[in-house]
Amino acid sequence: MGEYSSLLADAVLRQRTRAAEQTARLESELANKVKSEFISNMSHELRTPLNTVIGFSKILAEQDLRQVQNEEVVEYANLIHDAAIHLLTVINDILDISKIQSGRYTLEASELDVKEILQAQIDEMRSQATAAQIELIGNFPSDIPEIRGDRSKLDQAFANILSNAVKFTRPGGMVKVEAAPVNDDAVAIFIRDTGIGMTPDELQIAQQPFGQVDGSRTRWREGTGLGLPIAKSLVELHGGELEIRSQKDVGTEVVILLPSRNHVSTAHARDTVL
Repeated sequence: MGEYSSLLADAVLRQRTRAAEQTARLESELANKVKSEFISNMSHELRTPLNTVIGFSKILAEQDLRQVQNEEVVEYANLIHDAAIHLLTVINDILDISKIQSGRYTLEASELDVKEILQAQIDEMRSQATAAQIELIGNFPSDIPEIRGDRSKLDQAFANILSNAVKFTRPGGMVKVEAAPVNDDAVAIFIRDTGIGMTPDELQIAQQPFGQVDGSRTRWREGTGLGLPIAKSLVELHGGELEIRSQKDVGTEVVILLPSRNHVSTAHARDTVL
């Protein structure tokens, strides 16, 4: 009986060892795949706009040889500016996600009016939505309580979500931003669009750092795939929650819950001010 038990224990141990080795191998393969995709994405995101800067600045520098017209000078300068802004955005996104994942991201908390923050982001996005023939609507009742948080970080989170909503909504569509109090304990924010939507699998990809539902690299303006993960992390740093609901070819709804000022304890607020 003792010998049988010993053999059984050895068999179980070998099976567990094989399972652990297989799990470790799969995790290693996944890590390598993510690393490879990250390097590929970043190579594209950095090199394409950088090539724009180099190419058009060279043309402008050779003005005497090429006789570039004044209207072309303005066009090339705008292209260089847009590419440089994109490069800066990519670099900032990488630094942000790195600080968040390492736990080195800090908040500077103060009393904030959510309605004012959301309206400012809508106003900022208005021209882009109009150019894309998208209706952009904000609806905020007067009884929204104040929250305690970091204005710049919430600006960034809302801007990322709103930008995605406009980017992936077809001409003639609509993006609607609403807010409502939740039992005086929290503020619920809804950002809905009538865009292309996502399947459950695509939604899972979109919420991963550097994940891009559309893997094609035909346009460098598609972004790094960091917008939603950064927004989610920033909301969670405020003690809030972010949920995404989406249906393919119907649209996407992002729901954000942020604790109101009354619900944030003095101790928590002291912890977040560094």
